[in-house]
Amino acid sequence: MPNEGDPLEDVEIDDDRVERGLALLARLEHDQLPLPDAVDRIETVTSDPTVTRTILDRAELHGIIEREDGIIRPKSRQYVRFERDVITKDGDFSCRRCGSGLKTGYFIDLEAGELGPFGSSCIRKVTGRDD
Repeated sequence: MPNEGDPLEDVEIDDDRVERGLALLARLEHDQLPLPDAVDRIETVTSDPTVTRTILDRAELHGIIEREDGIIRPKSRQYVRFERDVITKDGDFSCRRCGSGLKTGYFIDLEAGELGPFGSSCIRKVTGRDD
């Protein structure tokens, strides 16, 4: 049932895409990030514009990010630790970010659920290790 009293869109509070998007934004390794780059990261969770807006609005409301003039600033310093938070799996995958075929997939183990698979360069881009 939609959240009739929720001013932040008509997306259910328990939508796992929203929870994973919030968890991802909380773990970015950037001092600041242009909004289109943040949306690029969120699109690894959802391509639905309503859910994307909800993730950004709730992240700001809950103090996960600050947003001003097309720039977001993550407030958390809880970065993804590759040794602990990234799971490697062998198989036939498509990268969640770029669509490339993969034999080895990298998955981010977030509290809200697993996110991936990603290739070796996309996992670094999604987490903010590479620009």
